Amino acid sequence: MPAELMGINVAQGGAVALLTLVVLMVLTGRLVPRRTYDDLLKERDTWREAHTESEAARASERAQTQELLELSRTSAHALQALPRMGFEEETEVDVR
Repeated sequence: MPAELMGINVAQGGAVALLTLVVLMVLTGRLVPRRTYDDLLKERDTWREAHTESEAARASERAQTQELLELSRTSAHALQALPRMGFEEETEVDVR
């Protein structure tokens, strides 16, 4: 059973085929140095931590915005409930 890798029969070519295979794998990015791989892992972890922190800050901001919206609605209702002087007909303020 011949061993084919990327369409090349390794058993027939010997060392030249193996060297060609390694060069092709390096050029296509299927074989990378360990240092490059470790750098990519560190970069991935850094971006993952940044994303986690960003999402935590976004959740905190969302909660704060909801609280501020509720306070503004309460203030708008309180201002609408006050008697108005100088107006004959009552007009409502849109609280959206």
